[in-house]
Amino acid sequence: MMMRGASADAYAATSAALTGAGDAGTVGRDLFGVADLLRAEPALRRVATDASIESEAKAGLFREVLAGKVSELALAAVVVAVSQRWTASRDLADALERLGVVSVVQSSGGEAGRLEDELFAFGQVVQDNPPLRDALSDPARSREDKSRLLGDLLGDKVLPATVALVQQSLSGSYRTVGVALADYQKVASEVRGQGVATVRVARPLSDADRQRLADALSRSYEREIHINVVVDPDVLGGIRVEIGDDVIDGTVSSRLDEARRRLAG
Repeated sequence: MMMRGASADAYAATSAALTGAGDAGTVGRDLFGVADLLRAEPALRRVATDASIESEAKAGLFREVLAGKVSELALAAVVVAVSQRWTASRDLADALERLGVVSVVQSSGGEAGRLEDELFAFGQVVQDNPPLRDALSDPARSREDKSRLLGDLLGDKVLPATVALVQQSLSGSYRTVGVALADYQKVASEVRGQGVATVRVARPLSDADRQRLADALSRSYEREIHINVVVDPDVLGGIRVEIGDDVIDGTVSSRLDEARRRLAG
């Protein structure tokens, strides 16, 4: 999510309002709920982002609508948010969702690394399971039905923060559940001040090899790098590393492809 112009300033102001004490997990889920409400109610969204309406009036409206339904800290952040000027009306809901993700990540405390791994792992499950992917993208199935499906799959096997983010991936604010989970993992890494590398190998890495690779990438990028390992037999051997727009391809398959291109040329 890229906020530009006035929306970037509004996002920063809303984020600053979340510095008080509170249950970060509850605050995050509350912000998800408000973001969902704004997307579902265009009239309310238009009022919230209408620069011609006095900030005090908008703040009063949202205090009335949300009183007793969300935590005090979440309400305070929403009041700040609707008092800001937004470049596009959709930016308000997007910003609240993003801040909700940040809050949920913070609620995982020292287990944020595990949270990242679980988000990535479940994203791979969705990607590699066409029936599940189709069920989650089926417009004929209600969000509640999809939520129950995910609840049955996850159970108590993962962190509460993982469950909250996987459930939020059903909101429809992203093109697919997989795209949402990938973005949430990036947010989790940003909260921890890390980068994310997707590493493709033919066989699983040992713990020692994984740590050596993480250390080498961290030195190169001058910050900690969280590694997602994808075992892909098509790479044949070697390793392919993707960090943002950077690609380091040392796989056997890429070298064979290069050799074929040279022969064909």
